[in-house]
Amino acid sequence: MSVSTSQTAAPEARPARAERTKRYVPSESDRPSRFGYLVLASVVAASVFPLYYSLVLSTHDNSVIGSRFPPLVPGGHLLANIQRVFDTVDFWLALRNSLLVAGVTAFANVLLGSLAGFAFARLRFRGRNALFMVVIITSMVPAQLGVIPLYMLMSDLGWTDTLKAVTVPALIGAFAVFWMRQAAEESIPYELVEAARVDGCSVLRTYWHVALPAMRSQAAVLGMFSFMGAWNDFFWPLIVLDPSNTPTVQVALSSLASGYGIDYTLVVTGATLGLLPLLAAFILLSRQIVGGIMAGAVKA
Repeated sequence: MSVSTSQTAAPEARPARAERTKRYVPSESDRPSRFGYLVLASVVAASVFPLYYSLVLSTHDNSVIGSRFPPLVPGGHLLANIQRVFDTVDFWLALRNSLLVAGVTAFANVLLGSLAGFAFARLRFRGRNALFMVVIITSMVPAQLGVIPLYMLMSDLGWTDTLKAVTVPALIGAFAVFWMRQAAEESIPYELVEAARVDGCSVLRTYWHVALPAMRSQAAVLGMFSFMGAWNDFFWPLIVLDPSNTPTVQVALSSLASGYGIDYTLVVTGATLGLLPLLAAFILLSRQIVGGIMAGAVKA
């Protein structure tokens, strides 16, 4: 009797399981109207056009600048302009330096920020909230106020005109700690941490095997933000580095724009070349970035 009952109950359970796993298909009312598509297309076009126009200008010579009818189609001077960029400044060295600084900065911000964020969110210790408030207050101080004492410190350490002077001060920031603390609070329940402790995991093993995989999407977003911030930084590298010996991409671009007569197509070509690593980093992390953005917008 029990066998027949289970056999008759199984077919009834299958439709329910299939119904739960059925993929949601939007109806006609859920889709945007034609006006909505027009707005979205306009936003995309406005966002892509500056990048496209920079690419177009980099394929022309300087005679098209200031012309009555600006060019909207590519020309035939792209390879010549790229060659002039590398002949004018040591752009290979600038690319290498920027990749090294931005890569180390992004990795350190993700590692140290996730450690601090996990500690502030899921570890109980005395003075936790007060210490976190001190970290947040440091983000309210303008970076320009610390340039003189920071330069004096780099000079005393003998780090001026070295990549250490650009990399070490940016290894961790208040934004990274705040971002990863919010990610830990949303992604890691207290019960999961307690279960790992009951199983015998230390704090570092709990962080590595439990916390970090749960915060992977938010860590990718933080890594992208940190990489972009270090790559686009201009003010501090211009002060502490010598453009002729240890240039970064932004410092090299400022060298292209120096002089009495500015070759704007040369500057635009250098800026376009400097943008390519950012696009490559975004493409590599695009799935994790979208996942991190959706994690904050969708609740289970």
